Amino acid sequence: MPPFEVPEGDPFGPHNLPYGVFSTPESTERRVGVRLGDHVLDAGAAALALGSPYASLLARPTLNPLLAAGRTTWSDVRRALTAWVTVPAHREVLEPLFHPLDAVTLHLPFEVADYVDFYASENHARNAGRIFRPDAAEPLTPNWKHLPIGYHGRAGTVVVSGTDVVRPSGQRKTSADPSEAPVFGPSVRLDIEAEVGFVVGAPSQQGRPVALGDFREHVFGLTLLNDWSARDIQAWEYVPLGPFLGKSFATSVSAWITPLDALEDARIAPPRRTHPLLPYLDDSAEEPAGYDLRMSIAINGHVVSEPPFSTMYWTAAQQLAHVTVNGASLRTGDLYGSGTVSGTEPAERGSLLELTWNGQDPLELPDGKRAYLEDGDVVTLSAWAPGPGGSRVGLGEVSGRIVAG
Repeated sequence: MPPFEVPEGDPFGPHNLPYGVFSTPESTERRVGVRLGDHVLDAGAAALALGSPYASLLARPTLNPLLAAGRTTWSDVRRALTAWVTVPAHREVLEPLFHPLDAVTLHLPFEVADYVDFYASENHARNAGRIFRPDAAEPLTPNWKHLPIGYHGRAGTVVVSGTDVVRPSGQRKTSADPSEAPVFGPSVRLDIEAEVGFVVGAPSQQGRPVALGDFREHVFGLTLLNDWSARDIQAWEYVPLGPFLGKSFATSVSAWITPLDALEDARIAPPRRTHPLLPYLDDSAEEPAGYDLRMSIAINGHVVSEPPFSTMYWTAAQQLAHVTVNGASLRTGDLYGSGTVSGTEPAERGSLLELTWNGQDPLELPDGKRAYLEDGDVVTLSAWAPGPGGSRVGLGEVSGRIVAG
């Protein structure tokens, strides 16, 4: 099918146009691409062919120059791209610049500056609290309803979808006996965390916090994210400073970044807040900053959960405000994860920790039971959001296969 003839209802139609970086079999040169249906438009070549003033931003091997250009430019470029792929007069020029999606290699679309991960789902936090502190009267920690809890991750191990994930090794305990010495070896409780990642474009000045209302001035778009977790390594190391080696070995992101402007119809109010918030986090007078994203988790092609992002207690705007409130600056290419997305129902949980209740109730898959991931398992996250006129906006999937270390 010609690239312009996108089937009706395709979640990657002209209303979406996510950005990525690709190369072709004929050349290893990396180029910014825009997805339309099952084709990729060479955005830089298109801009040059049409004499666009945005060629200097799009004819690059990474999205970072476009990310750094700021919101006004993001919106202008999106309007131009929409016109290019919808106005018939451009077809003769642009058709040779499209490539079949299955014929290109997709790369990490931006250079990651810093990586931060949050813990924003109340359902996930309550489940984790019940698992790890079963005798506690309240599963949530005392600070949970007052601030978005997070930790700094490792930007250098953020990888694009399709990259194999090597099973990590580290120290772990084999029993709850405090006198027992730890052992070293491969993780035996390797898990997933189904998340949404937010990509920062415009930087901020150190010493000047970013207000809630400035979220869309700094965040370019979002991507699906799997923050792989070695639960046994993490359990031994995380007291008192939090996750370290149990989380830093790999974080997978989609090859496609969906711009916030494509998700206008998916914006919703977050769940009702149960505790008063300090002014820098109080969004009661702000525009809705939640997103109605319908996610799906599949292991070896078998769907095991469908977490709803609409249930997330803390929004991406609040997370951005919190990560900068101490004066920390934003850099182009910063990435921050929402934290595991979990709904209220058992079939809406975003990790194997919850789905199997820490291994007590293994999943029944067509190829056998799973408490945690085995070598050879392929995990795929996918999602869509409501779009204009009843359409769907597809988010690029993120997939990874576990291989032995």
